[in-house]
Amino acid sequence: MDAFYASVEQRDNPELRGKPLAVGGSAARGVVAAASYEARAFGVHSAMASVTAKRKCPDLIFVSPRFDVYRAVSQQIREIFAEYTPLIEPLSLDEAYLDVTENLKGMEIATEIAKEIRAKIKDVTGLNASAGISYNRFLAKMASDLNKPNGQAVITPKNGPGFVEALPVKKFHGVGPATAERMKRHGIETGLDLKSKSLEFLQEHFGKSGSYFYGIARGIDERRVNPDRIRKSVGAEDTFVEDIHDFEPAQQELVPLVEKVWRYCEANDISAKTVTVKIKYSDFTQATRSRTVPKPFLGTTEIADAAADLLASVYPFKLGVRLLGISLSSLSGGDGSTEVPQLDLFGGVNRSPEP
Repeated sequence: MDAFYASVEQRDNPELRGKPLAVGGSAARGVVAAASYEARAFGVHSAMASVTAKRKCPDLIFVSPRFDVYRAVSQQIREIFAEYTPLIEPLSLDEAYLDVTENLKGMEIATEIAKEIRAKIKDVTGLNASAGISYNRFLAKMASDLNKPNGQAVITPKNGPGFVEALPVKKFHGVGPATAERMKRHGIETGLDLKSKSLEFLQEHFGKSGSYFYGIARGIDERRVNPDRIRKSVGAEDTFVEDIHDFEPAQQELVPLVEKVWRYCEANDISAKTVTVKIKYSDFTQATRSRTVPKPFLGTTEIADAAADLLASVYPFKLGVRLLGISLSSLSGGDGSTEVPQLDLFGGVNRSPEP
């Protein structure tokens, strides 16, 4: 979906249409959950601090999220997907992978399926969707961003390897700023550079991700669309411009991470009993501290307080802190079940490359 939360708000309130809009946060604190395309033109984007967003766009309008509405619209979209295939793997409320190799409509051309689905979404919800079509997950994801908003793109098996070779690795889905910077230090700036490295080299320098990088550099991604994946935890992390040495600034950096993770839980009707704080030091060693409570956390204040206590348990820090992370686990659905669908994957909110 295109700027999903913001587009829902503009759909439901005509006065917001055509105006720069941010969902979540406020002019004084918090982080942006979603930004309209009018706001994006000013450089505003999700996970940006609200004060930064307001500085970039003085006329920015902040609205509170309505997750019950977003969930309802998401359910409408999922029902449309289900008319075409049972193989649906949601990534979030507004995005999913669909395997339409054998589809319920008996349609032979995936681009036509994408057009029909997008038209139905528009008819049912009044919202625009974009689509990426390809022969594997990685390339379908990359294609989905090529003609946004309200468009679609296809990457064929013939064109897949060449597309990857010409693409900067910093634009690869799954390669964040910190990883892109590490790749750059090894002379890897494009897909072709990545392809030139051996599997052994990539595994040595990028661990378990090395095999994945080796495959996608060749347009290969064997991951299947899995409608039954179960999420065990949800988290967010941040790599800093400069190492942090004192407790108070470190505690302050945890706040937007807590808000981001809790916002995800609210949006997907998930609760959690365990919070974990991850601390990575300037020498790349790391520590984790966890706390489990008898009843699920009720909001950001409880989580932030628990996280601050966990952070205090490793203070004074043995070295400067280069990264902090928050994750929630012991998850359950809103109905109390422990079966929580895999709905999203939170990577780092890296504001700067790792030096």
